[in-house]
Amino acid sequence: MLIPVVLAGGAGTRLWPMSRASFPKQFLPVVGPRSMLLETLDRFAGIEPADPIVVCQEAHRFVVAEQLRGAGWRAEILLEPAPRNTAPAIALAALQAMVRDPDAMLLVLPADHAIRDPEALRAALGPAQAAARQGRLVTFGVTPTRAETGYGYIEASEPPSAELAVPIQRFVEKPDAAIAETYLASGRYLWNSGMFLMRADRYLEELGAHRPDMLDAVTAAWEARQSDLDFLRVAPAPFAACEAESVDFAVMENTAEGCVVALDAGWSDVGSWQALWEIADKDAAGNALSGDVITEDVHGSLIHAESRLVTAVGVDDLLIVETSDAVLVTHREQAQEVKRIAAALKRDNRSEWDLHRRVHRPWGSYDGVHRAARYQVKHICVAPGGRLSLQQHFHRAEHWVVVCGTARVTSGDDTFLLTENQSTYIPLGMVHRLENPGKIPLELIEIQSGSYLGEDDIERFDDVYRRD
Repeated sequence: MLIPVVLAGGAGTRLWPMSRASFPKQFLPVVGPRSMLLETLDRFAGIEPADPIVVCQEAHRFVVAEQLRGAGWRAEILLEPAPRNTAPAIALAALQAMVRDPDAMLLVLPADHAIRDPEALRAALGPAQAAARQGRLVTFGVTPTRAETGYGYIEASEPPSAELAVPIQRFVEKPDAAIAETYLASGRYLWNSGMFLMRADRYLEELGAHRPDMLDAVTAAWEARQSDLDFLRVAPAPFAACEAESVDFAVMENTAEGCVVALDAGWSDVGSWQALWEIADKDAAGNALSGDVITEDVHGSLIHAESRLVTAVGVDDLLIVETSDAVLVTHREQAQEVKRIAAALKRDNRSEWDLHRRVHRPWGSYDGVHRAARYQVKHICVAPGGRLSLQQHFHRAEHWVVVCGTARVTSGDDTFLLTENQSTYIPLGMVHRLENPGKIPLELIEIQSGSYLGEDDIERFDDVYRRD
């Protein structure tokens, strides 16, 4: 049984302000009309694998579940109690896969990479599966097109092939420009893609041989797993005891059974705005433009407009990214340094490092339209069947005005319906709940007023989504 394993736990800080901690790039339509998570799953078309396993952070569980459900995918969703890099995440997936099939074969793919030619990846599965059946741990090495210094490399022990898995000589870290040129000229080096195909039992055996402490901790966490709605939760304490380590460091650099299949599929890790510019469609001046953008005498730039008109005149090689609450301007050569902005925002406790203006919730979303010292205005959208928790606030009152759909409101001992253009008032301290009993999205304007307007001013009495 071939089981896709999608690793969806990344942070994507180099793609700020589009990618943020609570809604990173794998859940966004960065390179196409669908999210990168769904585009990753789309690559399985035609190979008829078993239902996938998605490994993600607990904070993203409802986003993952909703995107999978909306696209018609059935999947097991494994929640990492804490980020511990790829080696423990794959171990969790391997243990879960063997419940379904002791001989399960794992196709491990990051959820935030782009592949222009998925057919080439599907073709590469043939030689990879042949080697994996014999107990080899196979990775897909990307045929380099330039002397790239932003990727790690894999040296094959013989000239790499797309038709055969060849033994790995060694893994090497990101080189400087001169060394990268020698790698490109040699013909024996491939970019390290982070994609693998291997039997679940063999991965666990190799992890146990080289990192028995990690295998013991992950196994203890997995054995104490519990089902929660659409998710599988593992025990937090033993999983947190794992050292955060990549599969390359923990296993692939140590095993004698590593092999690589060469892959030429238009791959990119989309690890920065520069990487996105490289794979994007461009105009005659070399500009990658999206949204409402007007340029004059601009060359070699990426300009992304999300919520308003963006214009540029007489500039070259810039990255300009506009969202509803932030603007990034930098030179393309500084693309890797965008993560420093995200780090500074986090250090200063600013919400822009974590949240978009539109915040996703399991019941729908809200958009912070305006905020002042003692009041704020939100546009709330509740999906059909969505139900907020039964709750109260200690520092604010709320006015709700329905603009689309039908709301079922619980306010104290009363429950009643509101339709378009109707409103209600929720006094401070009143126990209340909002629901959408209809078949279309419920949209309303919420006006909050009070001495404290933080999202943590909430006491929940009942929540169908089992949030704390």
